[in-house]
Amino acid sequence: MIKTLSKSIRQYKKLSLLSPMFVIGEVIIEMLIPYLVGILIDNGIMKGDMFYISKMGLLLLVLTVISLILGASASYVSAHAAAGFAANLRQDMFYHMQDYSFENIDHFSSASLVTRLTTDVNNVQMAYQMIIRIAVRAPMMFIVSIIMSIIIETVKF
Repeated sequence: MIKTLSKSIRQYKKLSLLSPMFVIGEVIIEMLIPYLVGILIDNGIMKGDMFYISKMGLLLLVLTVISLILGASASYVSAHAAAGFAANLRQDMFYHMQDYSFENIDHFSSASLVTRLTTDVNNVQMAYQMIIRIAVRAPMMFIVSIIMSIIIETVKF
């Protein structure tokens, strides 16, 4: 079934791969920000160095904006890829229904066929969009948080 569905991705393969890349970048930056805040507190606030505080504050602001842009880009790209995938899937299903014999067409009601072309494909579209964003985000947050905790533990001792 996955092999059949993957044929409908066609020209949206690049967007389907680009969205997880944006999500990975967003997660890395989101996990880096608390680490940098810790450095800011240790090296800037504790020492009263206003230049360092303003420099790190600006860096944190820039990283936040980059993270926002990456997150918005991931949402846009995944929505575009999922909509294209759904359009291709609908078209493939419609062409496949054209091959049905009259006996098969009589077996399914018109309402059933329309439901499969609309509601079911929309559900697959939403699932696909969630897979290329959320299914990547959660494991990446886990992996990056483990890496960051190792880095923090190594730096402190």
